[in-house]
Amino acid sequence: MQLNVLDMNGKKVGTIELNDAVFNKEYKEALIHQVVVAQLANLRQGTHSALTRREVRGGGIKPYRQKGTGRARQGSTRAPQHVGGGVVFAKKPRDFSQKISKTMRQSAFLSAISEKIRQSEVTVLDKLALKEAKTKLFQNVIDALKLKGKTIFVTDGYEETLIRAIKNIPDAKVEEVRTLSVYDIVANRNLVMTKSAIEKIEEANK
Repeated sequence: MQLNVLDMNGKKVGTIELNDAVFNKEYKEALIHQVVVAQLANLRQGTHSALTRREVRGGGIKPYRQKGTGRARQGSTRAPQHVGGGVVFAKKPRDFSQKISKTMRQSAFLSAISEKIRQSEVTVLDKLALKEAKTKLFQNVIDALKLKGKTIFVTDGYEETLIRAIKNIPDAKVEEVRTLSVYDIVANRNLVMTKSAIEKIEEANK
């Protein structure tokens, strides 16, 4: 399998041969879904907490007598129906994390990226570098590549200039190939990768 290699002006400067053993995997939708759900769950802090009726202070005295007022009987102002009262089935801190094996994560990653290639949603650049961290310069690259919709640019290493330049562009982000997740792949319409980033993926999945 071959893909065209473009420069930042959108012009073809060569081709790259992809390893079918890495980039031509079967599409496993159920596995990808399972891994994405787990990755999103692992991002949750689980620190939310609310007070139940018995944890709210005060309200020990009956607010008014049982009969003769014409109102519904009440035993405490800390009951859930009162302002300032406790919460029914109050949320408490919990661990949302889900375990996924390295094999599952790797298989889902290669399956997702292979499907992106089959759908012609992967663009390969010979390099991605800016002289200055200016949004306009990065927007020029996006316009030259004719990218529409959510886009993720994948580099082989940390590029502070690119991260700063893309910060104010909606629906676009830069990610290192070592931190690229299955969710990043499926959540973005366009996957733009540098040639060196693809080589790193091949090397890591031999």
